[in-house]
Amino acid sequence: MKKIIYTLILSLFVAQGFAQDPLLQRNNETLDEIATKITRTYDDKLSLEGEQFMLFQKKVEEFLIREEKIHNNYSGKQKLDLINELRKAETMEMRNVLTQIQFDLYKRIKPEIQPLAVVKTENN
Repeated sequence: MKKIIYTLILSLFVAQGFAQDPLLQRNNETLDEIATKITRTYDDKLSLEGEQFMLFQKKVEEFLIREEKIHNNYSGKQKLDLINELRKAETMEMRNVLTQIQFDLYKRIKPEIQPLAVVKTENN
């Protein structure tokens, strides 16, 4: 009887360990491709090393999923404000992935690589 209880408890812990973030469970190839492209662009400037590339890409994809939800559910100033807050959160999360030198450069180049909004003019 003790073995059965221990087995059940152990299986619960193992199942919890393999649980996934619901934001990342949605398998959207388009966002994955976009995240990879964005990460490669940053990699050219930041020289991501080893596991950094994968961690950076997963963070970018996570925030792209969240941003897509904002685009689908909000509009106008509220949408822009939410995206702005999301971008700030993304920047802070990257602090855990990048070295201090990389992070400082990331903050400087992010507006060029991931602009908050693009305004089209007659020249565009």
